Amino acid sequence: MDLIQSYDEEEAVAFSPESSPPRMLKAKSSAPEVDDTALALTVANVNRSKSKPIDPTQHVVLFNPTHEQMWAPIYGPAHPYAKDGIAQGMRNHKLGSVEDASIGSFGFDEQYNTFHKYGYAADPSGMNYVGDVAALKQNDGLSVYNIPQSEQKRRKIEKNKEEREGEEKKEEIEPEAENPATEAWLMKNRKSPWSRKKEVVQGELTEEQKKYAEDHAKKKEEKGQQGEAKGEHYADKSTFHGKEEKDYQGRSWIEAPKDAKANNDHCYIPKRLVHTWSGHTKGVSAIRFFPKQGHLLLSAGMDCKVKIWDVYNSGKCMRTYMGHAKAVRDICFSNDGSKFLTAGYDKNIKYWDTETGQVISTFSTGKIPYVVKLNPDDDKQNILLAGMSDKKIVQWDINTGEITQEYDQHLGAVNTITFVDNNRRFVTSSDDKSLRVWEFGIPVVIKYISEPHMHSMPSISVHPNGNWLAAQSLDNQILIYSTRERFQLNKKKRFAGHIVAGYACQVNFSPDGRFVMSGDGEGKCWFWDWKSCKVFRTLKCHNGVCIGAEWHPLEQSKVATCGWDGLIKYWD
Repeated sequence: MDLIQSYDEEEAVAFSPESSPPRMLKAKSSAPEVDDTALALTVANVNRSKSKPIDPTQHVVLFNPTHEQMWAPIYGPAHPYAKDGIAQGMRNHKLGSVEDASIGSFGFDEQYNTFHKYGYAADPSGMNYVGDVAALKQNDGLSVYNIPQSEQKRRKIEKNKEEREGEEKKEEIEPEAENPATEAWLMKNRKSPWSRKKEVVQGELTEEQKKYAEDHAKKKEEKGQQGEAKGEHYADKSTFHGKEEKDYQGRSWIEAPKDAKANNDHCYIPKRLVHTWSGHTKGVSAIRFFPKQGHLLLSAGMDCKVKIWDVYNSGKCMRTYMGHAKAVRDICFSNDGSKFLTAGYDKNIKYWDTETGQVISTFSTGKIPYVVKLNPDDDKQNILLAGMSDKKIVQWDINTGEITQEYDQHLGAVNTITFVDNNRRFVTSSDDKSLRVWEFGIPVVIKYISEPHMHSMPSISVHPNGNWLAAQSLDNQILIYSTRERFQLNKKKRFAGHIVAGYACQVNFSPDGRFVMSGDGEGKCWFWDWKSCKVFRTLKCHNGVCIGAEWHPLEQSKVATCGWDGLIKYWD
């Protein structure tokens, strides 16, 4: 018992906190040891591949590539030195290695040309010369670019001397040059393709040649006089197609019906085709309603004829006017409709009596008239304005047949003439892509409108209130200009959507000013709302170009269109 007790005491002393710490055994894992070298290499390769561009030939990507890696350029095949064949230490430029030049371009050219001329050149090191030493000593080391002034004068004198000697030798050989068989004659008479024609001395003409020359001169003179005075001559004819020229009460066929009145002031867009007039064998270039009443419709055709059609009753052709040798370009009624003007490509302007079909007078300058207009004032109905192909606007007095004024400022053929400001001024447009405003009777431009973005404007119409001009621009839009003092472009109003590039499609307004109307190159007629500038309606009117569109002056919802298919259509 005492032994056990003593052993317990010794053991308690051994495990007391004051004594030394206990000896710990090494921990052992029951799992087998694994070689992780291959795993470490794989992880390292993946990390390295994350910084490289993706190989486009591989089918599997083992990581999420960055944007730069996916869009990195594809490199070529591997090279023992580097990707582009240049060792890393040699690279001094993004495209590779660039060596420093030891000589400037001017210095190189100087030495290169000196070597080819004299046979010597400076060593690029700058310490010595290479090449012909004897020539170097003889020229004192001169280069081709630093010849002294005295040497230049000497060479010039020698060159002049050689030229003089050559001319003297040429004069000595001159008799030999008379013989066509010699080389000298061939050299003397050799003709360069750039040489000018030599003036041939005219010898005596034979009787036959003289007679031919006189006949040719006479024909040329007659042709010139005919072209200058009258344009191409053509017999004036007119055919009446109606039943009778006067009715039982003695009224003329051109008089308007008494019951023709405007129903109301509100205009509507037409929807359906009412009537088709077909009589022209070629395209119709322009149509005009009879002023104020609209009971007759005048049309100008490319078949050289002008026809007038009945609108209210029979709807037939009433009279045909034949007086032009070529296509008719433009027509214009007088204020009362009893007379009208026609302009043709035969260079003639003719003034017709609507009722009888007789030509009252003919005007011509020998140039093609593109537009004709009578002064709208009732007391100036004898004044005719015509825009010509030779860039002039010519003013005639119809009573005397004389030219009273010429407005000559445009740089291209004149396309339109439009009276504004109570007919005190008129606006003209031209192929020179400009608008010019003139005071009537004074050949000085008071306003010139031309911008880099402007296109030619082959048709212009005035708004019924007289404050705005609608101009058909050939960049497929209708532009609006003010008719006030400054004639400014209204940037808030622009009508587009139609295709008119290359065609002089007519632009027009409804009588109440609420709608803008225009034909287009695809045969459609377009209607826009004046206030909102939005497309209101389009009508497919013609096969080909719809060149003209006129709103009826009294019937608020009726429109006439004409096209290059030879038809005139009436819409309601």
